Amino acid sequence: MAVLPAWAVYAPIPDQDQGKPLTFTAKAGLSYDTNIFGGATGAIESSIFEFAPKIAYNASVTDQTFLSLSYQLTLDHFDNRPGEKLLDSHDAMARVAHAFSADTSIDLVETFQASRNPESLLNGLPLNADQSATHNEFDGTFTTKFTQKIGLTAKVRSLYSKYRNDVLGRQLDHLENLFGVSGDYAVRPDLKAVGEYRHQDVFYDKLGETKNKRSDYLMGGLDYEIAKKLTLTGRAGVESRHRAAEGSSTVPYAELTAKYDYAEDSFVTGGYMLTYEEGSDLTRFTDTRVNRFFISVQHHLTALIVASASVDYEPTVLRGRRGQASLDEDTTHTGAALSYLPTKNWITSASVDYDNTNSGDAARDLKRTRVGLNASYTF
Repeated sequence: MAVLPAWAVYAPIPDQDQGKPLTFTAKAGLSYDTNIFGGATGAIESSIFEFAPKIAYNASVTDQTFLSLSYQLTLDHFDNRPGEKLLDSHDAMARVAHAFSADTSIDLVETFQASRNPESLLNGLPLNADQSATHNEFDGTFTTKFTQKIGLTAKVRSLYSKYRNDVLGRQLDHLENLFGVSGDYAVRPDLKAVGEYRHQDVFYDKLGETKNKRSDYLMGGLDYEIAKKLTLTGRAGVESRHRAAEGSSTVPYAELTAKYDYAEDSFVTGGYMLTYEEGSDLTRFTDTRVNRFFISVQHHLTALIVASASVDYEPTVLRGRRGQASLDEDTTHTGAALSYLPTKNWITSASVDYDNTNSGDAARDLKRTRVGLNASYTF
């Protein structure tokens, strides 16, 4: 199942969208996918032609309020796909950020995605199953300072996932609500100590009495600017998870991220996470215990050429229901891209992505390679 971080992270406004409030982007590309449905056997390969127009609005509507809106339509045409060959996907976003004062602000973001050609495919599904889905997510963040050294942050996230396929929907359609509050204390200008509490509820549309769950997290950590170009963020604590009609457990929880900006617009970032996540087979398993190691690099080869690469390695344990053995599974995601930016408006990119899952259940194995070339123009 596609995984999400504990909290969404929003990138700055892209350079191409800066300088004027309303922008239009036209993107076109050609890619090749060796396993369009993510099947363990009988993989179907296909070339895919893509056209993706986008409209975006970014502006300060008052001295204290920033508004961002965007919509993108993606049309994918497959030359070798059973059933529909032309798929339409939709992405929409609305964001409002408001500063009540220099120390108090709120940030609200609503995102909607209707994906007919998902990048992340579910393991262990019937051969060539349609994994199209809609995801609606709301994120809110409130930050304030009581003194120069003491601050408070409250966050909320609500995510609803619904699958187009009726069989998948009966098993996987669900709502996740997450709320958290944290306090921080500036030990030094470069070091903050943080204490945090989070609560999560997961509600399934069907058979929730056997699949619903809730978690409480209690953790402490630090935000440390080790040097001007090196930062470290860490959290460690416990997660207490209560499952409907299944056993509960209390286990360690950890987040660790480091970033080194070694040159202008060039950086390396990496980290580790230990947590529970929802899986793709809730008939046999309650949830998935994930160890996630990740690293990514962006490097400007020249003023106009940017290279990037990432590796995500996830050894996991699918926790079996009563009478069902747990299952070990390792997943690796790797990707690399080379982008040419001749002007602020033009971007041309070549990319390759490789996904590999080795599971204790051969029906959940996955191998998938995607290569692509695309160009976009913003005006």
